[in-house]
Amino acid sequence: MTALRFDPALPWWAIATLAVLALLVAGFALWRGLRGWAWRGLAGLAAALALAGPALETATRNALSDIVILIEDRSASQDLPGRAAQMDEAAERLAQAALALPGTELRRVTLGDDPDGTLLGAELARAVAAEPAERLAGVIALTDGRLHDAPMLPETLPAPLHVLLTGQPEDWDRRLVIEEAPAFGLIGQEIQIRLRIEDQGRVPPGLAATATLRISVDGEEPLVVSVPVGVSMTLPVTLGHAGQNVVQIVMEAPQASPAELTDRNNAAAISINGVRDRLRVLLVSGEPHAGERTWRNLLKSDAAVDLIHFTILRPPDKFDGVPVSELSLIAFPTRELFLERIEDFDLIIFDRYRVRGILPPEYYRNIARYVENGGALLVAAGPEMAGVESLNRSPLGPILPARPTGRVIDAPYRPTLTEEGRRHPVTAGLSDSETPEWGRWLRLSEAVPEPGAQVVMTGAEDSPLLILNRVGEGRVALLTSDQVWLWGRGFEGGGPQLELLRRIAHWSMKEPELEEETLLADVSGSDLVLTRRSMAETTPPLTVTRPDGGTEEIALSPDGPGRFSARWSAPEPGLYRLDDGQVRRVVAIGPRAPREFEETVAAAPLLEPLVAASGGSVQRLSDGVPDLRQIRQGRRAEGRAISGPWIGVTPRDAASVTGLERRPLLPGWGWLALIAGLILAGWLREGGRFGRGLPHEGARLPSPGAVGNPLIEAPSGAEEPRRNAYG
Repeated sequence: MTALRFDPALPWWAIATLAVLALLVAGFALWRGLRGWAWRGLAGLAAALALAGPALETATRNALSDIVILIEDRSASQDLPGRAAQMDEAAERLAQAALALPGTELRRVTLGDDPDGTLLGAELARAVAAEPAERLAGVIALTDGRLHDAPMLPETLPAPLHVLLTGQPEDWDRRLVIEEAPAFGLIGQEIQIRLRIEDQGRVPPGLAATATLRISVDGEEPLVVSVPVGVSMTLPVTLGHAGQNVVQIVMEAPQASPAELTDRNNAAAISINGVRDRLRVLLVSGEPHAGERTWRNLLKSDAAVDLIHFTILRPPDKFDGVPVSELSLIAFPTRELFLERIEDFDLIIFDRYRVRGILPPEYYRNIARYVENGGALLVAAGPEMAGVESLNRSPLGPILPARPTGRVIDAPYRPTLTEEGRRHPVTAGLSDSETPEWGRWLRLSEAVPEPGAQVVMTGAEDSPLLILNRVGEGRVALLTSDQVWLWGRGFEGGGPQLELLRRIAHWSMKEPELEEETLLADVSGSDLVLTRRSMAETTPPLTVTRPDGGTEEIALSPDGPGRFSARWSAPEPGLYRLDDGQVRRVVAIGPRAPREFEETVAAAPLLEPLVAASGGSVQRLSDGVPDLRQIRQGRRAEGRAISGPWIGVTPRDAASVTGLERRPLLPGWGWLALIAGLILAGWLREGGRFGRGLPHEGARLPSPGAVGNPLIEAPSGAEEPRRNAYG
């Protein structure tokens, strides 16, 4: 390849100034009518051109091959029936056809699964950026057209993009769409989930316009409802406990022929954290004592606790002659609290309370019903538990977890965890030591635990100190000593007073992290961190049911007293069910429904603008794998022939330069000769010596005195003499 190049001896502005001056001088001479103006102008331009240093550059080039990029979408949606076979056949035929084209190389790019869906846009942009634009002849994408990173698509391509869609024209699918779902919800209050059932593709005629949904929370018995297709619906859900609540919504597969593409988008799992608006606690104190302030300080220190403190400041047996009307400004609403509004409380605490006839038996029976229906009761007892005024002798007695023997042990002792206590979440981990050196307590009331009750702490003479039990749907905790305040005062080093009381209260209110038999599952990316709490010494393996219906077992390893754990990697996003025969849990990994299966009917609406801008095409593999041709740039890149459809790639004729040779247009002496010749021609033309006729051989010249001889000057004012043929 030969081209004209310049190597100026002066800056371009100086050369341009010289050329302009030459043109101005030539123009002035033309205006004045001077001869030779053109030659002098050409001489100036030749001088400017000589200073520009023109040279002929000859390059040695090696032709480069064209590049065709073949992108294969191997994401999860391509595993739908028939698509994998379509993909394999098309990829193999197109690869062979591309390699058969003269001077063509093939780049095969495979796009796999990603938690964020099909990232075809990023992969396409990356593949195109990795190749020189002047060598790219075409891009072929084998895909279902559903991508989830459309903003990553390049604005245009230097070569045509052909999108070949998998699937069949008659494909259709019905899916469940969660339009809006809260991340948090108040326990016991209704929350709203907005959803929609949507049909896609070529829906079979006669398909029912309604769908049946099964809705369950944490794997409980599902609620069955029927909803119309294509209409946004609001679903009310009530959360039953604190922590993670998994709401599972499953749509029954529609009965039609042909069947829908997949049922993987017919279900969704929504994780909603249940939180309490405010914890409402009723503290009933029997008499003022040192430990009363301990309970009050604990409950008042938490801004999320609404505390009502009912205390007996003047027992009925105190006779001092002061009228009752002068002892209180406001009558305490005992009936409203213990009968009408008792269900509003999350926890009731009796602290050293004696049965003195202040509360009638009907109130105690109502408290017992409250516990059996799911309420929480905590009794912190003192010496009164061993007497005739013990709560055990009231209608509350049948639900208490222990029976007092009537003996009070007044002796110092250190609270000790039992074997059950080391495994129970209320007391497990209170100390890092096997035998914690906590401060001593000085008194407890001896009691005998009820069958089924759990003794987690013991005191003097191995007598039960902390007993926990379940009654109906509720829970009861009994602390047989009123000396816990000694830990708060730091007596003999104190102990974990606040943590112990907090755990007892939260266990009573059914906080999930303090359940004895529970399965905790923390999702970390695609991994599950499983923690099984159990009072047993061993636990069976967990059975995991995957989204596709397959199962496998996970063995749990001991991880401390009462704890077993494992880490497991989920093979794909979706809804997983965990079961060990005693506890069950539902866990959602990834989005509410797998993103790959949100839209399954093959179409390329997000790719069509780029296809149109590049001059490519969108075709279906169900119509046949198209032939591959080379076409000239600017020509149509797709069509249909007798043998079937075809797509075209554009040869780029790219080459690499391996050598350069530069030769001056004229040598220096040649430029000098040219410029001097032009100047000489201009001088001759201006002096009349260049371009005039000369006498021919044999012509006769007139004599010096002849009439009209131009050598004889005519007198002034006389008639101009007649000129001869030579002058």
